[in-house]
Amino acid sequence: MNNRYFALSLATLCLSTSAIAASDDASPSQNAMRDTLAYEITEGLTTEVGQRQGGTEAEQRGRDWAVAKLNALGFANVREEKFDMPTWVRGEEKAWVISPFQNVMAAAALGNSGSTGAKPLEGEVIYFRTLDDLVAAPDARVAGKIVFVDHQMKRAQDGSGYGQFGRARFIGPNIAAKKGAAAILIRSIGTDSHRGPHTGNTNFEAGVKPIPAAAISNPDADNLTRQVMRAKTPVKVRLLLTPQNLGQQKSGNVIAEVPGSDPSLPPIVIACHLDSWDLGTGAIDDASGCGIITAAASYLQNRPAPKRTVRLLWAGAEEVGIWGGKDYAEKHKGTPHALAMESDFGADRVWRVDFKLPDSAKPLADRIASKLASLGITRGKDPASGGADVAAIIAAQDLAVIDLQQDGTRYFDLHHTPDDTLDKVDPEQMRQNVVAWTMVLEEVANYAGDLSMAPKS
Repeated sequence: MNNRYFALSLATLCLSTSAIAASDDASPSQNAMRDTLAYEITEGLTTEVGQRQGGTEAEQRGRDWAVAKLNALGFANVREEKFDMPTWVRGEEKAWVISPFQNVMAAAALGNSGSTGAKPLEGEVIYFRTLDDLVAAPDARVAGKIVFVDHQMKRAQDGSGYGQFGRARFIGPNIAAKKGAAAILIRSIGTDSHRGPHTGNTNFEAGVKPIPAAAISNPDADNLTRQVMRAKTPVKVRLLLTPQNLGQQKSGNVIAEVPGSDPSLPPIVIACHLDSWDLGTGAIDDASGCGIITAAASYLQNRPAPKRTVRLLWAGAEEVGIWGGKDYAEKHKGTPHALAMESDFGADRVWRVDFKLPDSAKPLADRIASKLASLGITRGKDPASGGADVAAIIAAQDLAVIDLQQDGTRYFDLHHTPDDTLDKVDPEQMRQNVVAWTMVLEEVANYAGDLSMAPKS
């Protein structure tokens, strides 16, 4: 469905309920059709706090903002649950081609990158078309060089390709370090053609000394590739990266609830992540997700209490190691949960719903799928898996899951870049997300049946 058809479809739905004011007489999903709260939350968080890198003072300001906002919206049991985490921050970032051509490249250090020190590092570039080519290379060919891993991620509605191409960032620096490389540059893990590099976390194995590691923008990667292919002598690069490791710092999760009327029923947890990378203001990743789940949950407060408690998890420090999701699972391992959901793929329209429910809950899935069809949302075939911030609690308790899959066609144009700003959020598409989430929550939160995925004896 194109955006124009989607807007007309949602407008038709809104007109069909235009006589119903936002009130206790309307269903939660009817009220959600006029939602402005999700955008208000996203605008407020990105405007009043801005970037919120995990473990930093900026993230703490984000938690303070979230606690105040959730209390003002009338949620119950609003609190901050702190934890300690290792914290890395960026410093200066410069990259130049110095021979046989000369130009400046737009570069961003990867999280946990090593430092070049105060003076730039210079070295010969060794080109690898793919990460697998680097893996296969003899160590002697790599030692002392500046590795450049090239690749080209393509747009896809479901974001497929991130797992494959993202390996260059996830594990490429560690592989290069073990082979003795002096530093590594990767083509940004993204689908845009802007001169804004995509940052993101990388990790080094215990005992492996971190090397300077940076992503260069896609146009700069194109140019460097041409230079390597054209040069008759080795291409040389100068690189300056001065990040710091600050040791253990405080981060935290923000929790809020819509209390259920039946305390015997395990709660539902719905998640987003509060932190962001520091190059933009974290609008699509993931202030918008926090806006979407919070707005949807807020509409349950306009009715008699749902049967199940709905717990909101604004997770901390997701970008730099999923620390908040892991801490939540550890702190709440003694509390049975029923089901988990997450919004962390931008704010463009939901196009598919996936389920992981027990066989006994098939009628529930059928009802949800039927309601979502009115928004142009199709039913998927694969079992739902959840998002990063609920992965640990899902694994620990084998929870039921519902995934509302967002259109990711343009997500990796913006992901982890300076372009992740509020103007990229489409309020109409965001509203469709809120309606879809509210439709799901009003069904699941009032479902008294067994949602346990444990085998029945």
